[in-house]
Amino acid sequence: MKEEDKNIENLIEKMMTENTLQSPSADFTANLMSQILVAEKAKIKPYKPLISISTWIFIGVALALLIVYNVFFAGTENNLEIGKSYTDKISAIISGIHISKTILYAILIVPFMILIQIGVLKNYFDKKYQL
Repeated sequence: MKEEDKNIENLIEKMMTENTLQSPSADFTANLMSQILVAEKAKIKPYKPLISISTWIFIGVALALLIVYNVFFAGTENNLEIGKSYTDKISAIISGIHISKTILYAILIVPFMILIQIGVLKNYFDKKYQL
């Protein structure tokens, strides 16, 4: 076993003397950093909103046209009758439901708390992952 170890040591010494250390080129660091910067820029995707500006404009124009149509062109008698029938149906449905004050407060407060949390978390993650 010891003879094998000596042979291995001799082989390693022989290989070490035959091979010289390779040294990088003079501008190795600059080349490497430029490649890293190019790779990082390729990974970054530009921000693209979920709903585009043209879609928001379309929604706004559609709502404006709907409001203008209801104000100027729709007959007020039909609108009142239709609205009254719907409010009567809704009030009949709601009159049978009894909600405690605690549940009512929770229903009213929880959505506002969720909206506040969304804003706080968005700011937190924006600061944490700021480029």
